[in-house]
Amino acid sequence: MEKILKDLSESSLVAAIEANLFEIFRLFNQWSRAEVNESPELLWLTTDIPFPLFNCILKSKLSPETMDDAINAAIARCKSKNVPMLWWTGPSTKPANLGSRLEAFSFQATEVPGMAADLDSLPEKMELPEDLVIERVESDEDLEKWCRVLCTAFEMPAFVEDAFFDLYRSLGFDPSTPLHNYLGSLNDEVVATSTLFMGAGVAGIYGVSTLERARRKGIGSAMTAAPLLDSQRLGYRVGILQSSELGFNVYHNLGFNEYCKIYEYVWSGN
Repeated sequence: MEKILKDLSESSLVAAIEANLFEIFRLFNQWSRAEVNESPELLWLTTDIPFPLFNCILKSKLSPETMDDAINAAIARCKSKNVPMLWWTGPSTKPANLGSRLEAFSFQATEVPGMAADLDSLPEKMELPEDLVIERVESDEDLEKWCRVLCTAFEMPAFVEDAFFDLYRSLGFDPSTPLHNYLGSLNDEVVATSTLFMGAGVAGIYGVSTLERARRKGIGSAMTAAPLLDSQRLGYRVGILQSSELGFNVYHNLGFNEYCKIYEYVWSGN
């Protein structure tokens, strides 16, 4: 079992927010459709899927002299596959002005709060929405529902739904794996999703989504808390996530605080 983070200092939490993100993208190495390359300078992955999330760059440790060459190489790689790209930056990114250089190359930036919580501070009791049932994804049928709801909630195209299904099916449903997807159902209808990834010593939350007709009922809070409680039972002390604007107050009410900024730079291919 990996070493679980117990250090709750700000510097340790900031490092964990980034490290968990890096670790989850390393899982793509198990997927036949992805090419993953890691060096001391960059961690990058690419596929033939024309969606930014499936063509990413992370963990940038560049020098001012090599920065533009690395950006040009990444653009050339994506142009050869006719796919867009997502370049993540954060507190450990080097050089510090990488973001401004990406914008000079027509990348569009989005700022995302990096948040962390002491799992011992999770509310002991939560009022779950009436009739909400939360279960782990444990079959192809469950996974199909998970992918459909996630992509509907985030208004992603149908081919992304197929790609997520192929990716997560390749990772399997073994309970001992570090990644678990969750379904939330109301009256036997799946309306919400979330993902737990245990990596870099912390419990990372991803893919929290609720269909529009089921929002503002506390479902997002429940879909975040349930996997965190599962990880707590396994000994994890820290939860991390990158928040959307819509979810910030939901996570804050669960005990999450902002510790850093993560930036998502998207190159559309134009």
